[in-house]
Amino acid sequence: MKASDIMTPGVISADPDATVLHAARYMLQHHISGLPVIDKSGALVGILSEGNFLRRRETHTDRKTSRWLEFLMGPGKMAAEYTHTHGSKVSEVMTTKVHTVTEDTPLEKIVELMEKRRIKRVPVLHNNKVVGIVTRSNLMHAMVSLARTEHKAAKDDAAIRQKLLSELKNEKWALASMINVVVRDGVVELWGAIVDDRQREALIVAAENTPGVKEVKNHLAWVEPTSGVVIEPSDEVARVRQPI
Repeated sequence: MKASDIMTPGVISADPDATVLHAARYMLQHHISGLPVIDKSGALVGILSEGNFLRRRETHTDRKTSRWLEFLMGPGKMAAEYTHTHGSKVSEVMTTKVHTVTEDTPLEKIVELMEKRRIKRVPVLHNNKVVGIVTRSNLMHAMVSLARTEHKAAKDDAAIRQKLLSELKNEKWALASMINVVVRDGVVELWGAIVDDRQREALIVAAENTPGVKEVKNHLAWVEPTSGVVIEPSDEVARVRQPI
């Protein structure tokens, strides 16, 4: 999938000359957490988000700095912070460094960009014009839609076991464990030893995601790597695969 498959088209935007209060009211009224800022020529010039309102003079949350910190910051950065906390126009408080994608950008690249830059939304451009926006909500919608279309047909036990083992073979964290899989009537039983207790949850998740699995039973023992002590599971944990 790519950006054009999940983006929200017809993006609502803010004018850089609009007042901060007008933009904030608009965002609250329409339950929008962020707006691209587009000038009269149609060019993207910034992003206005909830984070831009964290430190404002109206709420008395503008940053108070000590004299030695003021000396380290210098007059330029101090002036920029003052503009941000006291500015009355969108152009004065918006984030000007905007990360964008095109309609053909794969979802994997979009997620990598969001994670790396710690951002919640990415404008989508076509010929340098904003044609949509991809948010974390769009990615959640895509996940739910794709999950609904997954093939859920029941398979025989041998096929389930082979599918799960193939999945685990491709995961390096699973190769570090000694696992045996037994499948009876769609019920997967996990036996063996793990060297990190977090592997237990990952193995159960892998089993739950295997088509045809009705239930997962955990019999995994944890071998503490430093002492070699074997910690048996306190009780047999069974989890039922719920339909999506």
